[in-house]
Amino acid sequence: MFIDYYEVLEVSPNANSETLERVFRYFAMRYHPDNQATGNEARFSEIVEAHNTLKDPVKRAQYDIQYKDHAGLSRELSEEAGNTKGMERDVVIQARLLALLYVKRRQDVNNPGIGDVELERLSGCPREHLEFHLWYMKAKGWIARIENGTMAITVEGIDRANTDHRRDPTTKLLDHTVS
Repeated sequence: MFIDYYEVLEVSPNANSETLERVFRYFAMRYHPDNQATGNEARFSEIVEAHNTLKDPVKRAQYDIQYKDHAGLSRELSEEAGNTKGMERDVVIQARLLALLYVKRRQDVNNPGIGDVELERLSGCPREHLEFHLWYMKAKGWIARIENGTMAITVEGIDRANTDHRRDPTTKLLDHTVS
């Protein structure tokens, strides 16, 4: 697991060696286990580890490569969290999965399951994304893995699918118009 040493020492990644030493001394005195008032052995160990890495130019250069990779992932995460289109797409995918499992259960109540590969194909959702949706819907109790290893909709899932269906004003269950 990545540890942000700059965050541990509360310094900028651009901090020079003098700043690192000054901040390290301050935190080392504050969190040293011998300090009765503010000593914290775990925090002290983190500070020493961060200092030992960042004070050595070679170790710092190697660490900075990891730091930039981690910062890039954090930026991507932040950008995706700010993009509501992703969440809207997730709702659509989950509704589609529930609809597929609903229809399968309705067609064959004794064999209601669909395998993961078939769900991936039918939903058009890649396996790595499908795992999230399956985890979520299982946690909500909307689907379950049955004895043969396939996924099937539960009673809660049917209720959810019916609720979603009723909310969609474009859906017409019965069309009574006569030509």
